[in-house]
Amino acid sequence: MAKFGESDDLAGAEFVGANLRGARFVESDLSGVVMRGIDLQGADIDAPWIVEPGGSLKVNGIEVSGFVNDELNRRFPGRADRRAKDPDGLRAAWATVERTWAAAIDRVASMPEGTVDVSVAGEWSFAQTLRHLIHATDLWFGRAVLGHQELHPIGLKYNTKDNGDQPSYAEVLEVRAGRVAMVRDFLATVTPTELDTPRENPHGPRPETTRSCLHVILEEEWEHYRFATRDLDTIEAG
Repeated sequence: MAKFGESDDLAGAEFVGANLRGARFVESDLSGVVMRGIDLQGADIDAPWIVEPGGSLKVNGIEVSGFVNDELNRRFPGRADRRAKDPDGLRAAWATVERTWAAAIDRVASMPEGTVDVSVAGEWSFAQTLRHLIHATDLWFGRAVLGHQELHPIGLKYNTKDNGDQPSYAEVLEVRAGRVAMVRDFLATVTPTELDTPRENPHGPRPETTRSCLHVILEEEWEHYRFATRDLDTIEAG
């Protein structure tokens, strides 16, 4: 089986009559890809960015990104508020995130022992997902907004499986709860002026604001909740 990685530049490549049945594209740039006369029966596309502002996905000439976004909002009540603008809206959005994840944690606690460490199709396990959210909060809130340079070692960085020794799930829950409370406490007193305060982008030169950093965190929360519950459904289905 052929395998292509970061060192393989396939930009602008043309596939004519190629057999890509069962191929898997992970963290790959397919923006601007044009497909004509193809068989997509049973295809499974998971691309969070097609529902971002300005995102686009056309199927047979029909723009479907808006439909996808609306359907995700219907399936995940509270997701539509992830880009709230004012303090009250952000407080309500975060409260919904807390309730949603609390229910997911209760759900996994009722499942067979070890479920939190099960990986489905090479994706992060439930415990690893929580660890990534710890990292995302440390980066986009602790560092960008509060100015804390240190990142908790338990956090999982983007595109990694582990940072070393496996922490216990109890430790993961404890650190995660602390990060959730940190955001909640900040939002309890945040002002519109503070939301407009410029912040340094952890990933590049593009400037951010407190508000946009919070939007990133809310986006992370909802996308990874979707991934986590999708995999819990798979595990429950056997």
